[in-house]
Amino acid sequence: MEPSTAHDGPVGLRERKKARTRDALVDAALRRFAEQGFAATTTEEIAADVEVSQRTFFRYFASKEDAVLAVQDHIEETFLTKLAARPGDETPIEALSNAYRETWGALDERTTRTQLLVLRLLEESPTLLAAHLRRMSEHQDRLVGLIAHRAGVDPATDLRPRLVAAVFGGVSHVAHTVCHERGCRGVGDLRAVIGECLDELLPALTGAWGVTGHTPPAARRAEDAS
Repeated sequence: MEPSTAHDGPVGLRERKKARTRDALVDAALRRFAEQGFAATTTEEIAADVEVSQRTFFRYFASKEDAVLAVQDHIEETFLTKLAARPGDETPIEALSNAYRETWGALDERTTRTQLLVLRLLEESPTLLAAHLRRMSEHQDRLVGLIAHRAGVDPATDLRPRLVAAVFGGVSHVAHTVCHERGCRGVGDLRAVIGECLDELLPALTGAWGVTGHTPPAARRAEDAS
């Protein structure tokens, strides 16, 4: 028999079990919300679906909102990690755009489908939307700090990190809104919309706007390839 590693020991097994339980609670919550609505679903029902107690549910999540937004938290953490790893010679917008593309390129189909469901739930529940906006404000504060750290500036006296974070937060919001409006159904659809928004960002901010004749970058690439 191979000797046990630290990962295979009691601590590692316990952590994997906790992660499985947490994932199962998220899946059960989203399934219930999709079937009967966010407001009509109780934490008792979610816990029962996973065959755990309501007390166990609250050991993992403070509320139903936390269970829904766990996927968004995971995406944001991945994004911040990838942004911190971007080369220091990239401009803030370049680093943000590249990290965002990397993040969505690395997500699996399950996570993306879950995010699409969360977008629909946000449309249906003002309570959940309010929790989502509070959470996004917290994530944006962390993003400001990371942008400022990369640039070596103080966000208390230099407005640029907050301005860049606000602009980029708008890109994410627009991408998800457009995807919801277009009825995106899978990871490919969502990645395409995100790429389209990122391609349009710098031209929208710095380019001259013609009244007619605008061709989106994706359409220009398709024309060039034909």
